[in-house]
Amino acid sequence: MIDLRKLSIDKRVAWAFENLNPNFVLTSSFGAQAAVSLHLLTQHQADIPVILIDTGYLFPETYQFIDQLTAKLQLNLMVYKSDLSPAWLESRHGKLWDKDLAGINEFNQIMKVSPLEKAFQELEVKTWFSGLRNLQSNSRKNIQIVEQKGQVTKFHPIIDFSDRDVYLYLKKHKLPYHPLWEKGYVSIGDVHTTKPLTAVNDENQTRFHGLKRECGIHEINF
Repeated sequence: MIDLRKLSIDKRVAWAFENLNPNFVLTSSFGAQAAVSLHLLTQHQADIPVILIDTGYLFPETYQFIDQLTAKLQLNLMVYKSDLSPAWLESRHGKLWDKDLAGINEFNQIMKVSPLEKAFQELEVKTWFSGLRNLQSNSRKNIQIVEQKGQVTKFHPIIDFSDRDVYLYLKKHKLPYHPLWEKGYVSIGDVHTTKPLTAVNDENQTRFHGLKRECGIHEINF
């Protein structure tokens, strides 16, 4: 098999579209550096479905960022949500994210994982593009460019990007960071389980009260 790490990111993506099975999708949380993957993938397939899982608890700045990038890049945005609204979730289960690790896991399953599973089923996804990077956390340091998630092939074109690579890509293409980046947020999820780097001891504590790093979406096997 070709050594994808020796290819440029554009050639990596071109290889994926030529050799992997459609249907293709890109998932995005519209986090700090999301514009890199959104721009990169839409240069190769302008109408690639971009799946956003909306928990209803995103930062106001995130919703604004979504609107900004959707307009700028003319994204084929597809928003999926839980069958439970935030108010109904809290009425039935309380504030799960404030309980313990089991509560956080239950919240993520209801509001994130289940909607993504529904999206993949409806769109009959075969190849899943993601903007994960090895340097983002300990849980991601060993991820390869290509992974098999059950029947779905997962492709990480910028997995080996450094923070400087991200900066240079955004600068070259005149793309923005998430507006909360300048306020010290290096990983951005829901309002209630996201903290700026200035409020914690290390980056792994910026999400889920330091109890875990991943929400479960990138651990699914379809």
